[in-house]
Amino acid sequence: MKHSRRHKVIQKHLRIRKKVIGDLNRPRLSVYKSNNHIYAQIIDDSQGKTLISSSTRSREMRNSLNSTSTCEASKLVGSVIAKLALEKGITKVVFDRGGYLFHGRIKALADGLKESGLAV
Repeated sequence: MKHSRRHKVIQKHLRIRKKVIGDLNRPRLSVYKSNNHIYAQIIDDSQGKTLISSSTRSREMRNSLNSTSTCEASKLVGSVIAKLALEKGITKVVFDRGGYLFHGRIKALADGLKESGLAV
């Protein structure tokens, strides 16, 4: 039986999650993208808590963007989450791309993180 594309992404993400672990010194930055939005959150896996989150669905993002499914929107989410992380004293993160290829919106989010001063 042929698996769907989403099923393959989930399997890839589970494989990656075996290796990518965040702790308090270097938490994990997890990325999820849908057709219309992109979500990012910084997670401390040792405690199982989300420290910071941001997405294109937040009110201030929706007001400042024409479209939420562009690389420009992803870059803005990356810069916002980097600023919030730096305010909390987080300077380094482990980048968990969630099984998605590192191009397009995922790469734009990573570029926004790096430009804002967060080490990925």
